Amino acid sequence: MILQDHLRAAVSVLTEAGVADAMRDARVLMAHALEVDRSRITLMLYDDVPAAAGVRFTRAIEARAKRQPIAQIIGLREFYGRSFRVTGDVLDPRPETEHMIMAALEAPFERVLDLGTGTGCIVLTLLAEVATATGVGADVSEAALAVARGNANDLGVAERAVFQTSDWFDAIDGQFDLILSNPPYITDAEMAELSPDVADWEPHLALTPGGDGLAPYRVIARAADRYLAKGGRIVLEFGKDQGAAVAEIFHAEGFETELRQDYAGHDRNIIATRQTN
Repeated sequence: MILQDHLRAAVSVLTEAGVADAMRDARVLMAHALEVDRSRITLMLYDDVPAAAGVRFTRAIEARAKRQPIAQIIGLREFYGRSFRVTGDVLDPRPETEHMIMAALEAPFERVLDLGTGTGCIVLTLLAEVATATGVGADVSEAALAVARGNANDLGVAERAVFQTSDWFDAIDGQFDLILSNPPYITDAEMAELSPDVADWEPHLALTPGGDGLAPYRVIARAADRYLAKGGRIVLEFGKDQGAAVAEIFHAEGFETELRQDYAGHDRNIIATRQTN
């Protein structure tokens, strides 16, 4: 069977399963099965697909039809121009989170703390961008930390990264120029509305803290001053309707704040600094 026929059959399966962009996903999974760059798929439409690649493609399409995220199927996600390993133990890095990197890079830093590190994409990207920096990635999940350590090795920054089992700041020592987090922030009500791709496959610990989704920001705002170096910054992500509430939490603890928008123009990040610094 030629590649084009494989794609047509796959698109039918994925569409029936409710996958939103079936053709895009089928092409991505075909490139993975063939071990070629995605840009080559159009040039190969009339080529025969080797039997082994056909089997890999069929299995990948079956997984996607069960709504398993593509990043978990292929094991990788691109983030800020680099590839990160992804498993079911970590949150799949989102493009919106790249805004945290851009905000962090606006001022010099030497020591970085990433709370709820998951894949490590935030702290490791910053270490890759700033060759003199060191960082700590903290997470309550040992499985997530194993993924982050693997990513640190892959990116060649493992010697400048430490990964710590910690419930927020509980096991953290020292002070940092940057404290960052993309914490769980989805509310109980919103969890019921998530797509199966997220709700059925990504770790709920990384998605929601329960209730109004704001508990992590309260914890970070109360404790951060002890760990923030003079002139340091806090950079956090939040849900699209949470900006005002998160800003108020930090104002109440004496921080100055600035809200930043994502690609869609929604408030998505907060930069907090201590007024007394």
